[in-house]
Amino acid sequence: MKITDVHTHGIGGYDTKFADVGQILKIAEIHGSYGVSEIIPTVYPAALKVMRDNLSVIREAMNTQKADGTVENPRPAAIIGAHLEGPFLNPSKCGSLNAMTFLNPSDEHLFELVSGFEDIIKIMTVAPELDAARQLIRRISDIGIIVNLGHSNATYAETEAGHKAGARCITHLFNAMRQYHHREPGIAGYGLINPDIYVEVIADPFHLHPAALDLIFRAKNRERIILVSDSIRETKVQAASSSGVKGLADPQGTLLGGAMTIPEVADALSGKYDRQMILDCISTNPARYLSR
Repeated sequence: MKITDVHTHGIGGYDTKFADVGQILKIAEIHGSYGVSEIIPTVYPAALKVMRDNLSVIREAMNTQKADGTVENPRPAAIIGAHLEGPFLNPSKCGSLNAMTFLNPSDEHLFELVSGFEDIIKIMTVAPELDAARQLIRRISDIGIIVNLGHSNATYAETEAGHKAGARCITHLFNAMRQYHHREPGIAGYGLINPDIYVEVIADPFHLHPAALDLIFRAKNRERIILVSDSIRETKVQAASSSGVKGLADPQGTLLGGAMTIPEVADALSGKYDRQMILDCISTNPARYLSR
């Protein structure tokens, strides 16, 4: 079974924000040690030059893996591309990201960012309510990059418009987005209700209340649920059963990223939910989402 994590920033002291190929390779090595087959390193929003430098390093890491003919045990997770979490996001829903780096959607900014990296960028997260976002979503999709919707204050109608423009997924459902309201279901409501759009879910014990997670598995088309780690540099290398697993937050209580790898999350959820369904959420479902 091929296990794929489509959203990881780092783990065990290593991070995509450093322009160092060794960091990316160590992230792949650590995820691989937990049984992850593939990862898509996720780039933080930053100055466009910085984001391009991050993409250069990810490409170098991909090439290094391809050139390395040795067989390690455990094998590092294969680096299959990059996920750009921004910079076309809503500052009011920045979460732990630096809102000062966010940009308004424009073709000029888009092509300055992605030019020359179209072959390795797999995913890009965009807030659909921003001016010109729908046109940008079409442009990104036409390039061959999957568009996610996230870090967003979008209404239900704005989310639907983004989906119709070509977006395929919602980044970490319920986190860093307009929350569900009975008179305005918003982006979270759209993610739950629409049977076709995929949703990322950070299912560690800190990002979602168990009842909210249960709501997702009850309401959402289960073929469209993708479990992600959203792991970061501070995510510790440890067993999921360890009492030392803690939420990763800043002093104000804002969660910074996920605390567990997706195999750990799958093991933790398998006692409550059908194990094959959970395994599909880290294997079959992301594979289908990434296919075009």
